[in-house]
Amino acid sequence: MNEHDGQHEQAGDGAQVSTGTPNDKAPAPEAAIPELVIISGMSGAGRSTAAKCLEDLGWFVVDNLPPALIPTMVELGARSQGNVARIAVVVDVRGRRFFDNLRESLADLEAKNVTRRIVFLESSDEALVRRFESVRRPHPLQGDGRIVDGIDAERELLRELRGDADLVIDTSSLNVHELRAKMDAQFAGEEEPELRATVMSFGYKYGLPVDADLVVDCRFLPNPHWVPELRPYTGLNEEVSGYVFNQPGAKEFLDRYTELLQLIATGYRREGKRYVTIAVGCTGGKHRSVAMSEKLAARLAAEGVETVVVHRDMGRE
Repeated sequence: MNEHDGQHEQAGDGAQVSTGTPNDKAPAPEAAIPELVIISGMSGAGRSTAAKCLEDLGWFVVDNLPPALIPTMVELGARSQGNVARIAVVVDVRGRRFFDNLRESLADLEAKNVTRRIVFLESSDEALVRRFESVRRPHPLQGDGRIVDGIDAERELLRELRGDADLVIDTSSLNVHELRAKMDAQFAGEEEPELRATVMSFGYKYGLPVDADLVVDCRFLPNPHWVPELRPYTGLNEEVSGYVFNQPGAKEFLDRYTELLQLIATGYRREGKRYVTIAVGCTGGKHRSVAMSEKLAARLAAEGVETVVVHRDMGRE
């Protein structure tokens, strides 16, 4: 063995420095393969709702991806260092020319030990016809024929995929909330579906927020606007907030409305609602509503609700 074949060389200061060959390098950590769900089924049976449900549960959702690109999508997810751990792909008749590649892609995924599930959304002819007629849109495959002709063609096209499905959900008699509940039961695991809240202060003189789910009125509290030393400030100021919550009924209102929101939040989760906007109003949207919104948002955050605070009208005066 010559003097360069050793595993260590002596450094000038007496320390040993590793000089191993490239074969001695530690192997790179193996990329984590994302979990995969393929959503397909009849047009009008609820594919978009199912996909949105998975998106709300934290899945990375790709709509209408050609089946031949599914393995590539999974490979890209594996390179994301865990940032894309779960992928949902919607495959439908808009990409019908790609269906011949689907079986090949599924075989490729199986060879790579990718955990994949196929969710197939089914519905009766009567329900599908009713849904298409209600939105006054043609079936993607009906061409110059009737809606039922398109449905028949689609059933034949998807017959084999339906037979391979891991989960078939018949949505004939389900509403949107019931379908979301079924998806939650399959994919949410033991974790309760997350609820996200926006708490928005506003001034009644500028109009109600059009996107509000719940509206509360703080005008029953004395207005700091009429206190000269507080008028220039907003509800973000500690003195203004202290003034608001030292008024009779302010703290009790915050406590009781927080309890009410806990009850409402439980129902929202049960019904599949993931986002709620709570509008808190006063006359100008500067003092009382701002102070109350900040406290309410803090309470919701403490209860585990992902919360954003928006002061719509603060600064408009």
